[in-house]
Amino acid sequence: MGTFGKVLIFYFLIQVVLARGKTVNILTSGRLATIKEEEILRVFSQNKSEASSENYTFAELVSRLANHTDHFQEEIWRTNTHEGYKTNPYYDDFTEEIDREARRFLQIVPAFDPGAGNVSPECKRDADIFQRELNKFTLWAFKMYDATAKMPSGLLNGNVNQLGDFDECLGVEGSEGIRGKYCLAYLQLDVDQSRPDLKYLHRLLHSHYAFRSNMTDPGHRVPRYSTINWAICTPAACSHHDVESSLRHTIAKYSPQTGIKISVKVDREMCQVQRTKPLPRETIIVSLFFLGIVAFSVVAGICDHYDIPTNDVIHAFSLKRNLLKLFSLERQEGDIGSLHGVRALNALMLVLAHKCMAIFFGAYTNRTEMSEFLGKPWTVLGRAASLYTDPFIMLSGLLTTYSFIGRLNRSGNLNIANEYLSRLMRLVPTLGALILFCTYVMPFIGSGPQWNLVVTHHADICKKTWWRNFLFIHNYFGFENMCLTHTHHLGIDTQLFALSPLMVILLFKRPKLGATVLTATAVYSTFLRYYVTYHRRLNNYVFFGTSIRQLFDTANFSYILPSHRLTVYIMGIFLGYLLRNYPKGFKLNQKLSYIGWTVSSLLCLAAFIGPAPMGAIDYIYNPTHAATYNAFAPIGWCALFGWMAFLSHTGNTNGWLSKFFSWKGFLITTRLSYAIYLTQFPVFFYNVGQTRAAEHYAFIRILFNFKELFWIFLASAILTLLFDMPFQNIKTVLLKKSKFSEALKPSKLD
Repeated sequence: MGTFGKVLIFYFLIQVVLARGKTVNILTSGRLATIKEEEILRVFSQNKSEASSENYTFAELVSRLANHTDHFQEEIWRTNTHEGYKTNPYYDDFTEEIDREARRFLQIVPAFDPGAGNVSPECKRDADIFQRELNKFTLWAFKMYDATAKMPSGLLNGNVNQLGDFDECLGVEGSEGIRGKYCLAYLQLDVDQSRPDLKYLHRLLHSHYAFRSNMTDPGHRVPRYSTINWAICTPAACSHHDVESSLRHTIAKYSPQTGIKISVKVDREMCQVQRTKPLPRETIIVSLFFLGIVAFSVVAGICDHYDIPTNDVIHAFSLKRNLLKLFSLERQEGDIGSLHGVRALNALMLVLAHKCMAIFFGAYTNRTEMSEFLGKPWTVLGRAASLYTDPFIMLSGLLTTYSFIGRLNRSGNLNIANEYLSRLMRLVPTLGALILFCTYVMPFIGSGPQWNLVVTHHADICKKTWWRNFLFIHNYFGFENMCLTHTHHLGIDTQLFALSPLMVILLFKRPKLGATVLTATAVYSTFLRYYVTYHRRLNNYVFFGTSIRQLFDTANFSYILPSHRLTVYIMGIFLGYLLRNYPKGFKLNQKLSYIGWTVSSLLCLAAFIGPAPMGAIDYIYNPTHAATYNAFAPIGWCALFGWMAFLSHTGNTNGWLSKFFSWKGFLITTRLSYAIYLTQFPVFFYNVGQTRAAEHYAFIRILFNFKELFWIFLASAILTLLFDMPFQNIKTVLLKKSKFSEALKPSKLD
């Protein structure tokens, strides 16, 4: 509510107080008549204790009783004891004054009528009670009115999303069993296209169309930026259909002949009441499971600390051992030092890019100013989010090949079953823990206007489709229908890993043929990205005016398909093969080194800075630009990191860049990187769901939210210590036992 509205409310309250002062017959007023003899005696006793004068007049007694009554009435309003007052307790005494002030006030700031239009009989009944009590200025009805969004200031600066007062609405308990229900309605404004004046105002209202969306777009993963969120507080008996009908009926009275058409939609999941039901059984079981894991890890750590004899499984969960392992700075044999820095840099960039997406869910008083600010060329940092996953795919191919060829050099064969088992032991426990938490626990640890959209809706999807994630095929069922959408990378990487033995063995045994086949496959994958992007008008780069549908199509037809990500994976395979075949003492020609640095740096800059003009506010989509970016940017971005890894591993550089990326501290971020990837969106969406009011956008404060980053790292450390590391320890034990058993088997020559 604006300043003008607040002034009106204060004016009304002052009038009520003054109206009370107009009553002449104080002793017969309704409230004073209820005071018992004990209260009068108490006033006399207070007077005796406070003053020694015997000249205690009747006028003084009346004055004291009036003051006592004032304190009693103030206590009613201050302590909010509305359970005993389902109607205004002053209305009978001041009917004329309250009716007059209510009529004046509601003429200036009209109240939303939940019973307008074609609504259910139950909704109509409670709406009539609400209107009756609101006209009496009964506290609970006034709260319901107060919690509903009003026309704000700053509309032309993008202050269009009005979240009302979520907690005040849910806390309403009125007469005849009425309780408050909070609904976040969606409004879509369309203007007469022949009116350039309205078109410009429409552009400002919608913050230069940073995204274009409509009410039918999925809003749980990418925000419906063009849709206005408007809070309605209504009696709980009114369904979402009732709210939609009454809101449409109300808007229809004002919108005709304005040049503006307003569409309305209210989803069931966006209407909430106060939770009164007990926690579901599944939530209790899962919570006890997590508590059990914590207790087990602590007990295992105590046993480890005091050298109490236990088995290998208990040792695997030792909190002490895993903490020491997490913060250890010792490198393993064959470790490629610079890769840890590459992983840390891209993990940080990915967190910031994902944060940029989460920002657009929020309500801001200066959203138009925010959009203009984000039209600067340097915002490529957030717009190029798709780039930051490519190095992880390249590193996966590199490390897989490096490991496989090492085994092939030693024994001449691969135990593919063991490799797949090792992969599953690495990924499944941590992923499973996150799915359990986000599906059964997270929906019950918070609330807010958009909580059901960004938290509960994801949980509902996971309840239906969780099995796809454990089979690592969830990336084939559409971005909007995916449990934990951000885990699509796991599906891509696992599917490419499943093919890796075939590609690596071919390259190892038939180098020329293998190199030819892999190069042709990489070229085909690059061509595929270009072709699909151009003909389907996709875009991996988030530009001004991109539609939500275009973003989802880009994901579904290109970004989440392994066939479109093969190029950088094959780059990693070639790099892993080179690192195994070139010794650490290999000396590269200085001229070739300079050429390599120059070419790889230019490719990286071209991939990162080249598309910056596409982020301008006045940019017009060009499918050639989009196709070129999608096809070649991943290659350019990964080229520098690959070249740096080769030089660093072979000992051909001691430059500051290589030293920085090889810093031992990045070993810790490497161990946390998988969990950081998993936990960042749950933390972002928790904060989005909890947000209850619009805030002023300030770039540094919003993007670099250190409290949020702290929770991401803390959640990642907990997930790593309780699930990732213990099961990696168990995997190591199982593989050692398997190798030991194979060593004990008699050979065929015996």
